[in-house]
Amino acid sequence: MSTIARRRVNSAVWYVAVTALSLATVFPLIWTLATSFKGEGEILGGSGLLPRDFSLGNYADALTEVPFVRYILNSLAIALAGAATNMFFGGLAGYAFAKLEFRFKRSLFLTLIASMSIPAVVTMIPLFLILKRFPLLGGNDLLGEGGVGFINSYWAVILPGAAGGFAIFFMRQFFGTLPDELGEAARIDGAGEFTVFRRVYLPLAKGPLAVLGLLTFQAGWNSFMWPLIVLNNRDMMTVQVGLSAFVTDHQTQYGPLMAGTVIASLPVLVVFLFGQRYLIDGIAHSGIK
Repeated sequence: MSTIARRRVNSAVWYVAVTALSLATVFPLIWTLATSFKGEGEILGGSGLLPRDFSLGNYADALTEVPFVRYILNSLAIALAGAATNMFFGGLAGYAFAKLEFRFKRSLFLTLIASMSIPAVVTMIPLFLILKRFPLLGGNDLLGEGGVGFINSYWAVILPGAAGGFAIFFMRQFFGTLPDELGEAARIDGAGEFTVFRRVYLPLAKGPLAVLGLLTFQAGWNSFMWPLIVLNNRDMMTVQVGLSAFVTDHQTQYGPLMAGTVIASLPVLVVFLFGQRYLIDGIAHSGIK
C-alpha cells in the first residue's frame, strides 16, 4: 500500500471513530430531549426516537406539579455562591502557596494534594456532625448541643466546598507561572501583601478564575447527594433533588422527569456557551500541562 493510500485509510478510520464516539456521547441527550415531548403512553409504548404527537405537556407538568422554579433559584444561589467563594479563597490560597514563604508550606501543600484523593463519601458523616454541632448556631449551646447548627440551611451546602482542594491547586499552578519580580516591584513601592495580590496578580488571573468559576458552578449545580442530606425543607431543595420527586416507589413519571432534566441542563449549557472562550484561554494559560 502506498503512503498516500495509507494516509487516506488512517484518515477514514479516524473520522469513523470520532463520528461513532460523538454519536455515543450525544445520543442520550437527543433521546432525553425527544422523550420530553412525548406523551406517557408513547414513552411506555417504546416507539421510535422522534415523538409522533409533539406535546409540551410534560414541561407544563414539570413546572406545576412541583415548585420547580423555586428549585432552580435555590440551585442558582448555591452554585453562584460556591463559584464565588472558590474563586476568592482558591485565589488567595493559590497565591500564598505560589508566591509566599512560610513554615510547613511544602507539607501543607502535599496534605492538600493528598486530600483530593479522599472520596467525598468518606467525609460525609464527620462533616455532617461538624455542621450539626457547630456552637451557638441553629439552637446549639456553647458545646454544640441542643440544636441543628448549620443543618437545613444554605450554608450547610456552601461552606464545605467554599475552598476546595482543586481550586487551590489550580490557582497555585497558574500563579506559579507568573514572575516574582512583579510582586517585588510592588513591595518596593510600599504595597502590602494583599494589595500585591489584588492589584498586581489578580488582574492577570481573569482567565483561570473564569475557568474555576465555570467548573465550580457546574459542580454546585449538579450536586445531589450532599443537598439531599443536609436540606430537609422542601422549599430549600435544589433542582437535582427536586427531579427525584417524579420518581416514587410505585411510579416514575418519565415525561415530566425528562422535561425537568432538559430545563435543569439549560443554565449550565448557557454558562458554558458564553464562557467557552474563557475556558479555552484559561486552561491554555493555567500552567497545568
